[in-house]
Amino acid sequence: MSSIRDMYQIILLLVLTAASLSAQSDMENQGFYCDPETGLCTIPEVQPSDVKAVETSEELEVIYVGDPMCSWCWVISPALHQLELRAAQDGIPFRIVVGGLRPGGGDPWNTQFQDFLKHHWEEVNQRSGQPFGYALFDRESFNYDTEPSCRAVVAARQMDSTKEHQFFELVQHYFYVRSEDPNQAAFYEPICEQLGLDYATFLELFQSKEIRDLTQAEFNLNRQWGVRGYPTVLLRKDNQLHLLARGYSSYEQMWSLVNNVLTAESNP
Repeated sequence: MSSIRDMYQIILLLVLTAASLSAQSDMENQGFYCDPETGLCTIPEVQPSDVKAVETSEELEVIYVGDPMCSWCWVISPALHQLELRAAQDGIPFRIVVGGLRPGGGDPWNTQFQDFLKHHWEEVNQRSGQPFGYALFDRESFNYDTEPSCRAVVAARQMDSTKEHQFFELVQHYFYVRSEDPNQAAFYEPICEQLGLDYATFLELFQSKEIRDLTQAEFNLNRQWGVRGYPTVLLRKDNQLHLLARGYSSYEQMWSLVNNVLTAESNP
């Protein structure tokens, strides 16, 4: 009896593994895959835009290209917070460019997609210790559209750029831990209240064509830079972009690369 039970357990394990691999393969075919080894979430192409992203005049800046609904962007968040603080000590601006992981979404909210997503979040939680909630999977419907959350970050930036990174992190927390829906405008009301941003003003910006266009422009901009997954962290020195992280990285690793670039520039 024991050998028969063991055989059934092995068969069940093989079936579950095959289903997981099939779901992963389907997500990869759709351009939606997060690598558990590198901590990189790959991205699809997007429609070109006539609107240009707002460029800065900074000669030196750290650029974080990420998406609030990218799981590994949630994991790297504490390291990025450290990086921003350390860069500020040296007078180096920290800039966010919203990525566009799954603009428009459209994946069917079925068992296959939910199982893929939940398994991935559990895996990321085990590897990183970053908290995840799973009440999202109790919803009857959900569209994994990351455009609204990116657009919300751009709207918050227009209101107060000093609170942009905090806003980004709170969107992550409300989605990944509280399992709330960033596609709903009401999602952002408590975040605005927490940061002292007028919600009515935010809502007007969030729903405006101007902010939609600027968000789309940033999606195109980071792809023009050659970014193919999130999180990606760059150091711009004059007109050169230097890679600090492609996928998950620690604060220490990223700051070491900043120092390497600056040292090389000062000692040609």
